[in-house]
Amino acid sequence: MAIISSKKQPQEPERPKQQKSDRPVPLESDLLQPQAAPDEQGKQEQSIRPQSFADYIGQKDLKDVLDIAIKAAKARGETLDHLLLYGPPGLGKTTMALILASYMGVNCKITSAPALERPRDIMGLLVSLKPGDILFIDEIHRLSRMTEEILYPAMEDYRLDITIGKGTSAKTRSIPLPKYTLVGATTRFGALSSPLRDRFGSIQRLRFYEPEELSLIILRTAALLQTPITEDGALEIARRSRGTPRIANRLLKRVRDYTEVKATGTITQNVAAEALELFQVDPCGLDWTDRQMLGVMIEQFGGGPVGIETMAAATGEDVQTIEEVYEPYLMQIGYLQRTPRGRVATPAAYKHLGFNPPNQQLSIKYEV
Repeated sequence: MAIISSKKQPQEPERPKQQKSDRPVPLESDLLQPQAAPDEQGKQEQSIRPQSFADYIGQKDLKDVLDIAIKAAKARGETLDHLLLYGPPGLGKTTMALILASYMGVNCKITSAPALERPRDIMGLLVSLKPGDILFIDEIHRLSRMTEEILYPAMEDYRLDITIGKGTSAKTRSIPLPKYTLVGATTRFGALSSPLRDRFGSIQRLRFYEPEELSLIILRTAALLQTPITEDGALEIARRSRGTPRIANRLLKRVRDYTEVKATGTITQNVAAEALELFQVDPCGLDWTDRQMLGVMIEQFGGGPVGIETMAAATGEDVQTIEEVYEPYLMQIGYLQRTPRGRVATPAAYKHLGFNPPNQQLSIKYEV
């Protein structure tokens, strides 16, 4: 029988533990991620959301389509058709759903697909809806198969089918639901199953914003935050925001902090440029990791082609992060190409990093 002494045995002296702060340390690379951070879902973020189409800047075609749908539904005394909004994150899909609820004079219940794990989760939401209410489901492509099956009759026939009992004694009971509007949002339109996609009456895509549109958004947010800013300063931030309002507002807050501490208090073009250079965001919206990826590709692999596994090993990033976080924007602005043989840096990427593009002599030969 083992005897355990209550007296502590001599051990190596313990190193003093550093107290961990509950507050996460902000990373410069997180500034350019379009996904919402946990601290961007509070009351302050709700206060800067547009409340009407007049305040919602950009997406003119989408606003026109939805404005017609709202007026037609109100004239007939009906609810809006189910709506699917798709596009990259941070473009205003949740805000659009809240504006729709405001114009229709109804409540908007917001949830996300990962939160609807069990059938009772979606059932509870559907039963609690009132006539005309809007149910907004973010990342709807991540719904489980069972939850989708429950949504089919709820969307099409406004009824909830519940199975009572098991085996041969099982019975199905249908509960009528009030007419409501389901607004789904997704960043991966192709990941939706065809039966779910076909049940939406309207499918709309949100596009990236132009710098001029983002500049107006930044000016509006700065006014709400009581932050003095010039038009040139707003445009400087907009150029580095990757066409995404969420990133633009995030950069504005970081520039505001810099201005209050190290500048005169007004965000000008020079102040904004200095602040964003401090946060390692260059004029094209690239952060340190973006430039590292392109630099490694050019300096170590001659610009490519290079495989994704090799890039992950050389940069210290995992394959999924490179494919889903960094590569899309680099391809969007024409700095990176995906080929069957691997990734290739474009001449524009060479010029941006200060390298001479390859094959210049070859192009001159062809011109002769």
